[in-house]
Amino acid sequence: MTTASAAGTGRTALPRVRLYETLRTAHLERAHELAPASIVYRRRRYDFDTALARGLDLVEAGPARAAWVLARSDVREVEVNEPLMVSSLRRSALALAAVDLSRRVRRRPRALVVTYAIANDDPFRPPARPGPAGRARRWLDARLIARVAGRVDRVVFGTPAAQELYGARVPALRGADQVLLPALPTACACGPLDGKDPDAVLFVGAFEERKGVRELLAAWPAVVAAHPGARLTLVGKGPLLDEVRAAVADRPEVTVVVDPPRAEVHAHQRRAAVAVLLSRRTRTWREQVGLPVVEGLAHGCAVLATTETGLAAWLADHGHGVVAPDAPPAEVAAALVGLLASRRPVASVLADLPDVDGRLAADAWLLRAR
Repeated sequence: MTTASAAGTGRTALPRVRLYETLRTAHLERAHELAPASIVYRRRRYDFDTALARGLDLVEAGPARAAWVLARSDVREVEVNEPLMVSSLRRSALALAAVDLSRRVRRRPRALVVTYAIANDDPFRPPARPGPAGRARRWLDARLIARVAGRVDRVVFGTPAAQELYGARVPALRGADQVLLPALPTACACGPLDGKDPDAVLFVGAFEERKGVRELLAAWPAVVAAHPGARLTLVGKGPLLDEVRAAVADRPEVTVVVDPPRAEVHAHQRRAAVAVLLSRRTRTWREQVGLPVVEGLAHGCAVLATTETGLAAWLADHGHGVVAPDAPPAEVAAALVGLLASRRPVASVLADLPDVDGRLAADAWLLRAR
C-alpha cells in the first residue's frame, strides 16, 4: 500500500475521512464501493484481508495519534462512529475536537460531520456499569454522547430499531438531518444464485455463545427428524470450536468449515437455502444487524434470526423466520423446518431487496453536496 499516510507523513491522503474502531474484511470490501475516503482505525479484526487493503488509504492509530493525524490533515468531511457506540466515544470526541480546532486555526470552513447509526441497545440499561464507579462512567458517557451527537450534521439510521432508540435516548441528535435507509443488500454478484441445495442450512459466524451456535446445534436433531434430508454447514472459528466439533462428531449431515477464505464463504452462501443467525444479547452487546443476515439475503437465502437483530421486524414482514433468543429447541427447529419446507425461490427473496445497497445509499445521502 503506497499512500501518503502509510508512507509516514502523519496525514490522511484524502479530505474525506472515516473513523473506525476496528477494521475487518467486510469493511475493506465496502470501502472499495463507497466514495473514496481515508480510513483511520484503532485496530484490525481477526478477519482482516491484507489483499483487500491495497489501494486504500489506511491509518492505524490510537485515540491520541488519530487526533494528531486529523489535526495535521485537510479534513473537510468526517464520518464518526455512531454516538451510542460507547467504546469509541472518547476517540470520536477527541477526533472531532482536533478537526474543529485545526479548521479554526487555519480559518477554513467547518468540516461536515456524518454518522451511520445501527445501534439498537441502550448502553445504560441494567446491569451495565453498576456501582459508584459505574454511575460516574455513565454520567460521563451521557455527556460525551450528547457532545458527539450535537456535532453531527447528518445521520442515516440503518434500522427502524436504531431510529427508535436514538429518538428516545439522544435528543442532541435531533438537530441533524436524518433519514431511515434500511441496511439491506442487493443481490451479490459473486456468481450465479440458481444452484441452491433446497435442503442446505448454513451458519456463518464466530463460534461464540452470543451468536447462537449452541442453540442451533440443540435444535438440529429435531430438524433432521422432521426433515430427514436436511444438511447443515457451520462456517467460522472461535472459542466454541472444540465444543462444536464434539457435538457433530456423530452427525454425518453436519460439516464444520474453519475460517475459510471469503470466496469459499460466498460459495457456501450461494448453495444454502437457509441462513441462520440465532443472536443472543450479552451484558454489553446486542446484534445490530448481523452480517450473516445481510449476506444471506444477498445470496437469495431464506433467513432465520432472533428478535435481537435490528432487522427483525423487516424479516418477519417479508416471509423469513424470527424467534425469541430464548426460544426452546423445539420452536427453533419448527421455524427452521418451516423455512426448508417452503422451498422459497431465490427470486422471491431478491425481489424484496432494494435496487441500491442500503449502505451505499446511506453513503450517497450522507456525503451529498452541501
